[in-house]
Amino acid sequence: MGSFSRLIPYVLPHRRLFILSGVFGLVVALLWGTNLSVAFPIVKVLLQGQSIQEYANQESEWYRDEIAVKNSELDGLPAERLKERARLQGKIADQTGRLRQLNWIRSHLLPHLPRDAFDTMALVLVLLVVGTLLKGAAIFVQDVLVGSAVEKSVRGVREACFEHCLSLDYQTLSADGTAPLMSRFTNDITVMSNGLKLMGGKVIREPLKALTCIVLAFVVNWQLTLMSLLFVPLFGIVFYRYGKALKAASHRMMESMSRIYETLAESFRMLKIVIAFNGTDRQKEKFRRENREYYHKAMQVVKVDSLTNPTTELLGLAAVCVALLPGAYLVLRGTRTIWDIRLTTEVMDVARLSLLYAFLAGTIDPIRKLSSVYSRLKRATAATDRIFELMDRVPTVVTPELPQQIEPCRRSIEFRNVSFRYDGQLDDAPEALSKVNLLVEAGEVLALVGGNGSGKSTLVHLLPRLFDPTEGSIRIDGIDVREANPVELRKQIGIVTQEPLLFDDTVFENIRFGQPQATREEINEAARQALVTEFVDQFPDGFETMVGEGGGRLSGGQRQRITLARAILRDPPILVLDEATSAIDASSEDKIHEVLRQFVQNRTVLMITHSLAPSVLELVTRVVVMDSGRIIATGRHDELLQSCPVYRQAFYSRIHVDADAA
Repeated sequence: MGSFSRLIPYVLPHRRLFILSGVFGLVVALLWGTNLSVAFPIVKVLLQGQSIQEYANQESEWYRDEIAVKNSELDGLPAERLKERARLQGKIADQTGRLRQLNWIRSHLLPHLPRDAFDTMALVLVLLVVGTLLKGAAIFVQDVLVGSAVEKSVRGVREACFEHCLSLDYQTLSADGTAPLMSRFTNDITVMSNGLKLMGGKVIREPLKALTCIVLAFVVNWQLTLMSLLFVPLFGIVFYRYGKALKAASHRMMESMSRIYETLAESFRMLKIVIAFNGTDRQKEKFRRENREYYHKAMQVVKVDSLTNPTTELLGLAAVCVALLPGAYLVLRGTRTIWDIRLTTEVMDVARLSLLYAFLAGTIDPIRKLSSVYSRLKRATAATDRIFELMDRVPTVVTPELPQQIEPCRRSIEFRNVSFRYDGQLDDAPEALSKVNLLVEAGEVLALVGGNGSGKSTLVHLLPRLFDPTEGSIRIDGIDVREANPVELRKQIGIVTQEPLLFDDTVFENIRFGQPQATREEINEAARQALVTEFVDQFPDGFETMVGEGGGRLSGGQRQRITLARAILRDPPILVLDEATSAIDASSEDKIHEVLRQFVQNRTVLMITHSLAPSVLELVTRVVVMDSGRIIATGRHDELLQSCPVYRQAFYSRIHVDADAA
């Protein structure tokens, strides 16, 4: 079963459906064998011109004669030859039992069957149609039961995988990117679902059909059937070899599909840039390249898969021939032995050989179907591996076993000797943060200033534990944030990011995301403070207006105001503003800063900003200047203008930009 064994916890709650589907699979197998058994009466009636009653009488006479001969042999054996006597007694008992069964059939069943050859054939064909109809109904019920059980099981896997993803820290989860994650939730889970359906359907039904035929073939002639089973080890070797190749090729194919997802997501996400910079040809070529790569990977799977069917059919036909040729020899020569090896208890006729051939040939169809199922199962196994590889990832941000109770910040936030390096970052590349020490007093409004890549965003993202520092610690009122429950910690923090991130929902629900228990009045007040009502009141649906995917139906400034309202509604003791007004026009920015002037009272605020406008400087109590992952200066605005060249240059260049814009 391989990685499918890991699906057992998700399958067990629905085991009754799987068990019931197995029962119907057994019904299908029995009806399959029953339908094949019509070969015997057809040959008897059409080729040998013998009715079923005549055949039963003939068989009954033969058993009586055999029992009489063996009884005579038994009487002639000396008493001391115990083994031979026991062997004869066993044969007599066996044939007596068969004779008893045959006599019961003659007395209870055969009188109700027609004696005319045509009537017999018509009855056989009617029974064949009825059997096929019942078999089809059983297959339908089995597939419906399996489909229901599988969809419920996959639903559990999908939910568990999504919940696990959301339990991971931001860095771990974002390492692959959105497209590979989406590939696992769509393509991989679909392939896994198909594999589970096969496991509960054909993988149960087809082996049972083959087993039924083999058992019935053993009843007809166990010696010849056993000869055909000599090919079973060869089947095992072929499936093993093909299986390894299929699984490896399937892994490569799914990885290639992830890259196609990535190209699609990138192209649609960056559609404005693609169009504005005439990059459509470049993206087309990139997609063609990934699509061709996927084609080559998929063809590897197709080639191995295509070999499986003909190879399996060839081996199955060879197995049938191994039994058929000796059987034909016994029938045509009217003998029971080949090279003095006894292969039948009685001389076989064409009808019995036809029945044996029908049962052995009946195993080829299930084996052929299993060969195609096998390749799909291997692809499903590869998909399941990829899904559980994601579910096996361990978050680097973990909840302590005995978390400390964290209260709203009353004294300070301290970054103590903090260093951080992103996963996958080159060893010789500088750290994102290096030995940062910073003390933020409660109620202080701190402005973080610096160029791109200076480490400002990384520093504030460590506070709500989007990441954990590789060295050092972050303490709120002396408590290391790693010793607190992340959920309780994040309740103390409100964040407004540089990129306004909105859900494809209403304006109302996007604001309420900051505090799900908030009343409508509280939401309206937060929207008023963030100046959301200025534009929402103009919408026909007001707060019930859908913002679209990523807020695409709104302007950048409107989106940013909604994210600010979301943070205001949370009413957090600690507020993080990461370029919170970057997408708002100058007039609205001044209004927002006026709102913030009231809102930041008695809160600890970390504000990342490139804007050094007077309205910003009026808010902040202290400025921290960062460069290359380090704090190079800290102090009040006027002090830094005198003492920090980097800050002075940033401030005056900003003034010049604003002057030019004016």
